[in-house]
Amino acid sequence: MVAVLTADLVDSSLYKEEILEKVLNSLKVEFETLTLEYGEQNIRFKIYRGDSFQGVVHQPEEALKIAIQIKAAINRIHLKETRKNKAYSKIADFKIAIGIGMQELEREAIEESNGQAFQFSGRTLDEMKTENRKTRLKTIDGNINQEFNTAFLLLDTITDKWSTASAEVVYYLLRGLKEREVAEILEISQSAVNQRKKAAGWEAVSGLLQRYHQVIKTHFNGH
Repeated sequence: MVAVLTADLVDSSLYKEEILEKVLNSLKVEFETLTLEYGEQNIRFKIYRGDSFQGVVHQPEEALKIAIQIKAAINRIHLKETRKNKAYSKIADFKIAIGIGMQELEREAIEESNGQAFQFSGRTLDEMKTENRKTRLKTIDGNINQEFNTAFLLLDTITDKWSTASAEVVYYLLRGLKEREVAEILEISQSAVNQRKKAAGWEAVSGLLQRYHQVIKTHFNGH
């Protein structure tokens, strides 16, 4: 069993070239970071056309954390020239579909790989193009799909309200840093980090990540 993440940049045709370039560079850096964290044998990503990407994750229980980490990395982008990242509105976001299933054919090139997980992910993203949704899951289990797509609707409601400052704090928390460490990196007080953490709905996001990890690992490990 693998998880496939397929994603499109929201309203990419409306973005200035400067923003698209910054998004693309941020994606490349994030994919390198994730590859170092999980290992080349467990995770692979490919960028298409500069406004979409696809990834294969061999630990499906980690797919949601990876998706939110990528989202936070892109949501924190801003073009203001300032040392301290204040609460600017997001200028970039992705729709991400997670498909979990068998991978019948694995090739070095992701676009040549195939299987259930790829079909679930690709078709789900196509369906999302007519919906005001940013995150969806498709597996062979209807009950799991129903639980998490309801939860993901609430997740979308939370993340749509993120400022670049909120996304930045969530990004570092997902990387496993403590509040004090995040404060040092951002050159702000620990209480400011805590405020941004609360504003980002971190407790709810963290709770969902734990639930997802538990359910997916229980149902799909060893299949």
